[in-house]
Amino acid sequence: MINVYLSGEIHTDWRDQIEKGAQDLDIVFTSPVTDHAASDDCGVAILGAEEDKFWHDNKSARLNAIRTRMAIEEADIVVVRFGDQYKQWNAAFDAGYAAALGTSLIILQPTEHDHALKEVNAAALAVARTPEQVVQMLRYVSDGTLPK
Repeated sequence: MINVYLSGEIHTDWRDQIEKGAQDLDIVFTSPVTDHAASDDCGVAILGAEEDKFWHDNKSARLNAIRTRMAIEEADIVVVRFGDQYKQWNAAFDAGYAAALGTSLIILQPTEHDHALKEVNAAALAVARTPEQVVQMLRYVSDGTLPK
């Protein structure tokens, strides 16, 4: 069984596309909490309210980091998606952490991000443009099958 962590952009259905395309493979998928409000507010929901937004965010960031680090450390492959909208700083951290651990890393990004992500891409073993390409990579890694 291959453990794949799907990190990064949370505003499109790219995770669903990959999971659906790979449903016949022996793969377990994990991901961060993709409910934006739950992710942003987990710290104060569990540890109590904060008047200062910095400490509100800090509590949540630390709890999310526990989940993320654990998932990346358990993963065989980490797929990190950089989308068209928003600055995904957490995705850059996840990519760097996976690379530092020596975990196989696939970056999923549009071509217009090539220059901005050149260092991230250099740490990856593959860069994909579409979720379908990621599925094809996972299929090849899993059973050696090439796309038809």
